[in-house]
Amino acid sequence: MKAAVVGENGLEIKDIAEPEIKPNEVMIRVRACGMNRADAMVASGMVHGRDGGAGTVPGIEYVGEVVEIGAEAQGVKPGDRVLASVGSGGMAEYALAAAHSVMPIPDNMPFDEAAAFMMTYGTSYYALKDRADPKPGETLLVLGAAGG
Repeated sequence: MKAAVVGENGLEIKDIAEPEIKPNEVMIRVRACGMNRADAMVASGMVHGRDGGAGTVPGIEYVGEVVEIGAEAQGVKPGDRVLASVGSGGMAEYALAAAHSVMPIPDNMPFDEAAAFMMTYGTSYYALKDRADPKPGETLLVLGAAGG
């Protein structure tokens, strides 16, 4: 399968082996993948360890259709449209996620919008509601709206 893999000069498109599914996982045919700050850091080699370095396939959040389920996976079936938010692996034709960590997406939600939903929307919502907590009559100045 094709995947974006961290190489010496950033991301390179390579042919790699399809991932092997574990009993509690689902395999997803990736239709869209978000590109977040953490993905950019991994791609540039700034993050090392479990989710960084040469050979890593970035992609924290991605969406697609379930094509296979592990023997112990529950709550999802082949054909389901799902969103997965994991540590890496979404910038490939197929990716794995724990069955309990995927969420269904509505049939009318475009894949590209769904792929940016968790991190981008979630971060914005958290910043606005939980951190800023604006009150009626207050003014809010947004200085950093250039991410995902």
